[in-house]
Amino acid sequence: MKIAVSATGNTLESQLDLRFGRAAAFIIMDTETMDFEAVDNSGAVAAGGAGISAAQLVADKDVEAVITGNVGPNAMNVLKAANIEIYRGNAASVKDNVEQFKKGGLTKINTTVPPHFGMGGRR
Repeated sequence: MKIAVSATGNTLESQLDLRFGRAAAFIIMDTETMDFEAVDNSGAVAAGGAGISAAQLVADKDVEAVITGNVGPNAMNVLKAANIEIYRGNAASVKDNVEQFKKGGLTKINTTVPPHFGMGGRR
């Protein structure tokens, strides 16, 4: 299965980035072979639309699932439209989160955070 993990860096030892749209990078991985590609999230510093941009980025990589911390409403809509499942990761490395995913240890995310949550726009 091909998945995307929001990450603070570009290695398997990088920490999971709890912000989907504002994640520094995404690790795109084949869970069977553990081969991966690191992709910088160019939308992370955008003034707006970061979630939509990030969701389109991972959808274009033909992933079937995303592991992250939080997802905003616009990103959720794009991911759901692309039939991509969303799972809540843990404050651990990308590799640890992928291992938990493979064991069925992560839960699906079905609710969103408020818009602009990753920019400190908590309500």
